[in-house]
Parts: sequence; structure tokens; C-alpha cells
Amino acid sequence: MKWGVPVLLFVASFFAATRLVGQAPDGTMSEGEVETLRDAAYIPSDRILAYERILDTRMKRLEDLLAKRRHVGREQDVHDILDQFATITDEFADNLDDYRKRHRDVRKMLPKLIQATERWSTALQAPPEDDTYKIVRKLALDNLKDLRDEAISMGPELDGYFKEHPDALKQEKERMDPDRAHAPQ
Repeated sequence: MKWGVPVLLFVASFFAATRLVGQAPDGTMSEGEVETLRDAAYIPSDRILAYERILDTRMKRLEDLLAKRRHVGREQDVHDILDQFATITDEFADNLDDYRKRHRDVRKMLPKLIQATERWSTALQAPPEDDTYKIVRKLALDNLKDLRDEAISMGPELDGYFKEHPDALKQEKERMDPDRAHAPQ
């Protein structure tokens, strides 16, 4: 009984630590992609770009898969890519929602993100209908729509917030580039 609590704490911390390695489930993102997101964690615009590159990679994989000759297991491969896309897009939307709540100035990134969601949506609709990935494609498209809607509504909301709170905009600029914020103008 004396070892019960320490063992439980060790097991709980082990599972928590393995979950913190990357927010997405194992196999969804490569170690390099997770590392890229970690490196970009403090600058929202960099993190948005990192997510866009990761999703562009998935889009390219899907296009390459569809361009090749049919092979056994192709539908499962499409399923796996769509599943990854759905998971990453959901995580991306969570990050964007966090930036909204914290009033992070990502307004310059939003138009490009909205364009990217349209490109990704087209790519996700390219595979022919198949029961193997029908549900996961719908989930990916729904998550993508949520991401797009978040980006569209976020711009005007942040415009209004920073108009009402000019000091918050100044602080945000300092946070993004501390060296330039204190330079004479």
C-alpha cells in the first residue's frame, strides 16, 4: 500500500507527458511537424503558417494518391489522410479560437487562411464516393468549414476589439516584435 500512491502518480504523469508530446493522436503528425508547431507556439502568425503547411502536405499526399494507379488498399489510404486532415483541422480551429479569446492580432493571416480552406475543401471532395471514407470525409469537411467560419468572423471581431482598445494593439505589436516596438519612429 505504501507504493500505491507514488506508482499511481508515476503512471498518471507518464500518460499526461505522452499526451503533451503532440496534441494530435499518434500517427497524425510526424515528429518534425509536431516540433515545427512547438517552435511556432509563441508567435501566432508562425503557428498559423505551420498548420497551413502541414495541411498543404496532407492535400498534396491526397492528390498524389489519386493521381497514381489504383492499388489494393487505396481507399484505406484515402481514409487515413482524410482522418489526419480532420484531426489537424480540428486542432487548428482550437488554436484559432484561443487566439480569438486572447485577442491575438492574426488579422493579416486570415485572408490567406480563408483562401487555403477553399483549396483544401476542393481537394477533400476530389476522391470518388466510397463507404470506406465517407464518414471521415464529412468530418474533415465539417471541421474545415468550422475553421473557415472562425477565420471569417474573427477578422471583424478583432478589428472592433483593437479599435476599442488601442493599448491592447500596442501591446500585441510589442509582443510580436519587441525590438521594433521600442524603436524611435
